[in-house]
Amino acid sequence: MANEVIVRFDKTSFEYDHRKILEEVDFNIRKNMKMALMGQNGAGKTTIFQLISGSLKPTSGKINIQKGLSIATAFQVIPRKNMDLTVREFFEKSFTKKIYDIEPKIDNVLEIVNLTADYNKQIKSFSGGQQARLLLAAALIQDPDLLLLDEPTNNLDKTGIEHLTKFLINYPKTCLVISHDDNFLNAFTEGVLYLDSFTSKIEKYNGNYHDVVKQISIRIKRENMKNAQLEKRIQEKKDKSNFFRSKGGGLRLVAKRMRKLAEKLEEEKVVIRREDKAIRPFIIPLQKGISGEILNISSFSVIKNNKKIVRKTNISLRKREHLLLRGPNGIGKTTLLESIINKENKNVKIADGTRVGYYRQDFSNLNFEDTVMQSLLSSIEEISQGNLRSIAAGFLIDQNIIKSKIKDISEGQKGLVAFARLVLQKPGLLILDEPTNHINFRHLPIIASALDKYEGPMILVSHVQDFINKIRIDEIIDLDQ
Repeated sequence: MANEVIVRFDKTSFEYDHRKILEEVDFNIRKNMKMALMGQNGAGKTTIFQLISGSLKPTSGKINIQKGLSIATAFQVIPRKNMDLTVREFFEKSFTKKIYDIEPKIDNVLEIVNLTADYNKQIKSFSGGQQARLLLAAALIQDPDLLLLDEPTNNLDKTGIEHLTKFLINYPKTCLVISHDDNFLNAFTEGVLYLDSFTSKIEKYNGNYHDVVKQISIRIKRENMKNAQLEKRIQEKKDKSNFFRSKGGGLRLVAKRMRKLAEKLEEEKVVIRREDKAIRPFIIPLQKGISGEILNISSFSVIKNNKKIVRKTNISLRKREHLLLRGPNGIGKTTLLESIINKENKNVKIADGTRVGYYRQDFSNLNFEDTVMQSLLSSIEEISQGNLRSIAAGFLIDQNIIKSKIKDISEGQKGLVAFARLVLQKPGLLILDEPTNHINFRHLPIIASALDKYEGPMILVSHVQDFINKIRIDEIIDLDQ
């Protein structure tokens, strides 16, 4: 039966570290539906996936899963402990029992995600985009009844996203996707589950993301109109109450009745749906004393057809010069950035004394055992607590988040911490590797504006063209050419 319910949340609540994530939510997922799960960074979307898969248990209420339902999840990142695994070992971990004839299955799912790989190649040797494809393939190899995808387009190039979109359109089973990519979601979703971070409730909508935005806008307008009408009536009752009270005598009873009517009308006011917050506009200050040529690259390597090719070039960056690096997944963009940061390439020269700000796509330059406060403090020599907390608040890093360890916050919140660190660091050279990954779509125009205004030299890697279009780019290097 196509419309049968396969997952049902019944008055389900969940708390983590004394923080409400869900409060008595009710929703269901029906067979063969393709739905999006949306909400603010850190609201608890990934937590819902873990509750569905059973790796977390609700604080109260029930989660009813159809008997025999198989579930597979493709999370946002490959755990660090799995980075040394070979491709074969990585896929073997997808099963609870040993699969003796696994190679044909691997070949089949790698073809689906448009990736070729040696069975004995280590996971850590793949690019971020290739790892994203491996995550998806590891879920698909299980042939699940319910496929849970957590930010599957992160790190994927245009071809990869097109390939994934086509696959999901034709996918014959149930799928629930977390994504901030509205164009991707609009291509295949039939409904949206929206986790409201203010109420800890799930709102269910029909249609795609654009339909939901329209429905929410109409709802907020309707709620505002209702409250405005009620406010007018309330004021009328209060004015009458004051008038009759001033007359005294028997009219005091009328005044009391008018006041009670006003109080009753106050109770009829609706709580207007609040939109997810966006970060505050910010600038990334330039390191003082920067001048002349800051970066020079005379050669770099690319990977084509599994072969390393060295290319001569003459990349020179000075103040106010922004460079965009282009190329498909696996060609060597991140490798080039890493060689600049680690000074491993003798053909890459950075001016002495230059402070390099690096937004790394996997956040591995953050100490995951640090608290957020420690991580922010480590990016600057001296700052007052008040100024630090003010900057943090601009990136929605509140009292709870700032005390948390980096490993315990969401990927989107890690991204906001990384941007706060760049503001504090005041770099002389800015390098950003896929800075839109994991980030709520409401924040992206503000981040793009900050990068556009950065006064120093900058290297940007991004596959999101709408984001790139908002940033001043002075030169483009396509590694595939």
